[in-house]
Amino acid sequence: MGQAQQTENSQEIDVKALQDMYKRFVLECPSGVLFLHEFKRFFGVDPTGEASEYAENMFRVFDKNGDNTIDFLEFVAALNLVFRGDLEHKLRWSFKVYDKDSNGYIDRDELRSIIDSIYRVKRGSKTDTEDSKLTVDEVVNRILAAVDSDGDGTITMEEFIKGAQQDPWVLNMLKLDMNPARWVMEHRRKSAHF
Repeated sequence: MGQAQQTENSQEIDVKALQDMYKRFVLECPSGVLFLHEFKRFFGVDPTGEASEYAENMFRVFDKNGDNTIDFLEFVAALNLVFRGDLEHKLRWSFKVYDKDSNGYIDRDELRSIIDSIYRVKRGSKTDTEDSKLTVDEVVNRILAAVDSDGDGTITMEEFIKGAQQDPWVLNMLKLDMNPARWVMEHRRKSAHF
C-alpha cells in the first residue's frame, strides 16, 4: 500500500506540469532567474508581511549554488523533493530552512525565529489550531525538550529527524507550511490558457 502511494505521488509532476511551470516561470521571470523579491511575489508573499522572513529562509535553501537567485533547475529540484521526497528528505530540507546560518545545528534563536514566522503566517491565514494557543517560547521549549537528546541547547540534523519521526506533535510543529506543491497544482489549473 505504501508503495502504491509513493508511485502515485511521484506521478504528480509530469511533462505537461513541467511545461506549465516553465511557462509560468518565464512569464514571471523573463531573466530566467528568480530574485528574492520575485520569489516572494511568485508565492504571493507580501514583501514585508508575516511570511516574509519565512520565504527568505526558503529562498536561501532553494538557492543551491548561493548566487542569490533561483534558476528553473533549482526550482524544479525543490519541487521534486516536495512531490517525490520521503519524510526523511523533507525533514532534511526543513532542517536547512531552520538552520539559517548553515552551521549544521539549530539553536534556540533560529528555532524561535522560524516558529514565530510560522505563527504569524497561521495568524494571517486564520488557521487557528490548538497549538497556536501556546506561546512561541512554550513551543520552542517543548520542541527542545523533545528533540535535543544530548541537552546541549542545539538540535543537530539527526536529532531533528529522529525527534520529528518519533513525536507527531513535534513533526506537526516543525513542518513548513509554505508548500510550493500547492502553488504548482493551483497554477497548473489556472495556466490551462497558456
